[in-house]
Amino acid sequence: MFDTINGLPLHPLIVHAVVVLLPLSILGVLALVIRPRWRARYGVLVAACALIATILIPVATQSGESLEKRVGDPGRHAHLGDQLLWFAIPVLIVAVALVLVERGVTDRIARRPVAGAVVSVVAVVAAVAAGVQVYRVGDSGARAAWGDQVSGSAQGK
Repeated sequence: MFDTINGLPLHPLIVHAVVVLLPLSILGVLALVIRPRWRARYGVLVAACALIATILIPVATQSGESLEKRVGDPGRHAHLGDQLLWFAIPVLIVAVALVLVERGVTDRIARRPVAGAVVSVVAVVAAVAAGVQVYRVGDSGARAAWGDQVSGSAQGK
């Protein structure tokens, strides 16, 4: 199902959406922690960005498996890519939690400064962990796709 679109592999197209949206979500979560007053204005946007990125990760994974059948095993990249969803989900959860705390949806939690601090600490940990994993997946994917070509052409000059 997630193989090609107009004869081109779908995987790079979907991956670029994830590569843009998930880091934006990570930076957004960190910004909401650093500047709590931004939560009311930008919190829903950050949460929506995290939601779309999280939804697209399984599509990227499936399209990557389809591409793997055509071009071969990408090695470590496939394994790391399979793990990315488990890093994106906490980013989505903390983005939503930051919005809910700000909007007072959970009044008992919103009135307790310790709860807000705990959500902020968990948000930073989730964002940093997801950022590291995005880098690892992207680096391994770039090496799988371009490692031989780029290093080989530099040596030929």
